[in-house]
Order: sequence, then structure tokens, then C-alpha cells
Amino acid sequence: MVSQLAYPPSLPQLLVDEAVRSALLEDLGRAGDITTNATLPEDATARAVLSSREAGTVCGMGFARTAFALIDPSLNFIMLTKDGTRVKPGEDIARIEGNARSILSAERVALNFLMHLSGIASYTAKFADLIAHTNAKVCDTRKTIPGMRAFAKYAVKCGGGSNHRFGLDDAVLIKDNHIAVAGSVAKAILAARAYAGHLVKIEVEVDGIDQFEEALSVNADVILLDNMRPELLEKAVKINAGRAKLEASGNIAFDTIKAVAETGVDYISTSKITMAAPTLDIGLDIVLT
Repeated sequence: MVSQLAYPPSLPQLLVDEAVRSALLEDLGRAGDITTNATLPEDATARAVLSSREAGTVCGMGFARTAFALIDPSLNFIMLTKDGTRVKPGEDIARIEGNARSILSAERVALNFLMHLSGIASYTAKFADLIAHTNAKVCDTRKTIPGMRAFAKYAVKCGGGSNHRFGLDDAVLIKDNHIAVAGSVAKAILAARAYAGHLVKIEVEVDGIDQFEEALSVNADVILLDNMRPELLEKAVKINAGRAKLEASGNIAFDTIKAVAETGVDYISTSKITMAAPTLDIGLDIVLT
């Protein structure tokens, strides 16, 4: 069987434009960049470089380019790398040339997107590297900053991770509280299948082997094994025998993900890659000539 390589992740430019425009309006306020306008001549020009000050995975180049373009379409933004690229400390990732006021007025918005998204991509890459010897994929959750979900999930893919559902409307995920009200795992799954369309996947969260076997008996598409120890995960993988996709979740960290992946599960989800990722240190410096 020939495997198909995945195309690089992408985002609709309209989403990027809207987010960057909103961020620029927030930053410029009612009077614009009064510091820059007060200290620099209107016709001053400059050359600047964006560079990474630490090792990591770059993400958000399109946001940076858009920030400078929306401030001043005449600026020349030269991209030296692309999203998903791993960089070294001190490596230049872009150059900007043109009006000095425009460059400095767009700087912070460009860096905010770059640093945040590159931080998520870099953190995801660290998790992905730890399980690269297995078939498991690290994936995100819905625990994201409101308004930033599509971008955070894009960054996860740039870091080598996979996306879980984007919202409440694109997949069924039956959790413990749904089961408590529905009455049982089987009842919840059967009700969901009767309600959802044939293209909607049904996943159910279980916390023990009894619930796991009940989910298998009614053909759940995906089963989330919540907070199970590696030995219990191995047992579930053996019982499953490839029937459903298996996802492990709960207390996933750098020192635990390898053992979880080696049990044979298909996916490992963690909110850490979107909620606990530190920003990647990226700076803009004016190049004096």
C-alpha cells in the first residue's frame, strides 16, 4: 500500500486578514503610533530583520507579512523561511524594507502572532519528536484561547501534530457527563448515531475496560481512553484488535508520552500543546547601513 504524503497545512487568507486587522486596530487605538510619529521623520526609511533568538519551529509568517502589508502595502517583506521550519538561535526568518514609521508601527502585532504560534508549533514538535518511533500522533483539544482556535490548531499541524475536532459541530464526542445523563455508554452511542449524519464520526470517552468493551459492542468509531495507565492501554489495544481508533488522554507530559505511545494507541491528545506552550523568542531589529 502506497502512503500519501500530507500537503502542508494552510489557512484561509481572509481569516488571517480579519485577525491581523483587528489586532492592529487594538494596538493603534485612536491616535496611531504616537511614539514613532513623534520621533521619526515621515519619509524616513529603514531595513529590519526578524530573527529567532532560540531554537524552535516557526509558525505565523503569513500573519507577520499581513501585519506589515496592512499598515503599508509599499513595504517589502522578504520571507526567508516558511511555517513548519525548524530554526536555530540567531537565524533570520524575514527582512522588511521601506518606511521606518510603518515598520515600527506593525512590529508588535507581527511579533505577537509569530511568537505565540511559533511557541505552539515548537512545543508540539517536542512532543511529536518523543513518539516519532511509533505510529501514534499527538493531537490538540478544544482548550484554546477564544478566537484563536483555528490558528492554534494550524500551529499544531506546523509542529507535526494532528488536529482533534474544531468545535462542537464537526464530530460527536460523548464524555462522562453525557453518559451519566443518557444512562450508559451504549445508549449514548446509539442515540448519537440515530441523530448524527452518516459523515459524522462518533467518539466516546471511557475510563475502564468494562466501558471500553461496551463501546466496542456498538461500534464506536473512536474510543478515548481517559487517564488509563500504560498497562491498561495495552490491554485495550489487544482487545480492540484494530476495530476502532484509540485515543489516550489525561496527564500527558514529556516524561509520560513515550510510554503511552508505545502501547499501540493511535492518538494521544493533550491540551498542553495549546494552553501551556511558552512563546518562541523572536525579535525585530533595525539594520544600520
